[in-house]
Amino acid sequence: MQIATVLKSNGTEGELLIGFKGFAAEDIDTKEPVFIDCDGLPVPYFIEKLTPRGTNRALVRLTGVTSLDESEELCGRAVSVRPEDYPQYEEEESLEDLIGWTVLDAKGREVGKISAVEDIPGNPCIEVTTKKGQYLLPLNEELILSVNPESEVLQMKIPEGLVTY
Repeated sequence: MQIATVLKSNGTEGELLIGFKGFAAEDIDTKEPVFIDCDGLPVPYFIEKLTPRGTNRALVRLTGVTSLDESEELCGRAVSVRPEDYPQYEEEESLEDLIGWTVLDAKGREVGKISAVEDIPGNPCIEVTTKKGQYLLPLNEELILSVNPESEVLQMKIPEGLVTY
């Protein structure tokens, strides 16, 4: 579960400024590792020192990061923790949660089921499986008419000719 991003290095001895997202610096358990994404892999680090800076930032010193060059390599990277170490924080909802939902058109007719999500930056799409095939629909706010989490139904304005059902 991502909790922060490394914003920049601080000083010449490897200290980092991190910005939290929906997480509080004072809730960090320094006995548990944090993970920083390096080339697609989560690399564990232990926090030696944590100094809050305002409401959503902190200066941190990580075990093994002792120079400006090492800290510069981590800038811009995601900082995550294991969700089981922080049960008080719920996992953020994701578009993947829509898989299996039913899609209705503007008239309330069933179009099909969401079978996949393509989280294209700036243009997320859902793949809808109908009786006549699979179609990719843009998940644009202007096209969404209603969302019902209880019945797992998404009603959309579907541009004519985009889907056959």
